[in-house]
Order: sequence, then structure tokens, then C-alpha cells
Amino acid sequence: MSETTHTGAGQAATQSRRNEKVGEVVSTKMQKTIVVEVEMRKAHPKYKRVMKTSKKFYAHDEQNTARVGDMVRIRETRPLSKLKRWNLEEIVRRSALAQVEEVATAAE
Repeated sequence: MSETTHTGAGQAATQSRRNEKVGEVVSTKMQKTIVVEVEMRKAHPKYKRVMKTSKKFYAHDEQNTARVGDMVRIRETRPLSKLKRWNLEEIVRRSALAQVEEVATAAE
């Protein structure tokens, strides 16, 4: 009875309440901004058929590290511009196209 555990406070500090999504980079044409397309699978309310829907999110990429085709994790943040409400958290998987471009530029 005298044992006390404070694991709840430790977990709250490590986990953020901000929403996270994983998607594919569709565009990197803007400076420090990427467009990420997130695909969601959702059952139709009446017919119960699983449908794929996608939505595009504008995310802030400070170092311009993401390339088109990369799988990235984005996290919700305060409004940074008219459309940007997400921040690039990490690059989950590089695209094969981005790797070919890096090898070509290194060879030159």
C-alpha cells in the first residue's frame, strides 16, 4: 500500500498530444515547404466497403531535406502560414528516385 508509482507524469512528458500522420511527399517546389499526401482507409457508412481517400497537407521543412516520393511523418503545429499547420518530424523512407538523383549529382 505504501508503494507509489508516478509513471503517468513520465509518460505525459514523453508523449505529445499533437496529431501525427504518415504520408508521401508530392511536391517540394516551395522553399521550406513540402506537400504531403496522406491516404486514409475508411468504411463506407452504408455499404461497409473500405474506400481509400487522400488529403494533402502543407508541412514546414526547415532544411529542405525531403524529396518527392519520400514517406515522411508530420506533426501538427501552430499555424505557420495561411495553409501550413504541420511540421516535418522525420523521413521514414527515402524514395528510390531521390537516391538515383543523389548518385547522379555525386558522380558529376
